Amino acid sequence: MDNGSFSVRRISWKDASLVSICDSELLGKTVKDGKLSMHISREYFGGELVDGEQVLHLMKNSSIVSLAGSKAVKLALESKLAAKEAIRVVGDVPFLMIYKFY
Repeated sequence: MDNGSFSVRRISWKDASLVSICDSELLGKTVKDGKLSMHISREYFGGELVDGEQVLHLMKNSSIVSLAGSKAVKLALESKLAAKEAIRVVGDVPFLMIYKFY
């Protein structure tokens, strides 16, 4: 993956870590599917720009992972961190949540 391909925002709370990851070109866009509208906000997904190797490390080491975009979701699927049945597509943008229970 190219450097700067993903925008990442990290949050830690008690013993849990949440990472929100999106394809960087999606920041600030709104996608629609019928009455459903999803805004890919800078407040939720905006943060540092990282490459695919860093994103994969974050996905593997976070309690909760929120993904938006074909590149981010594809990386999770290829790494066997999620199943394709868990993907929700809004407009043409795939979204995926990964929860790890310890």
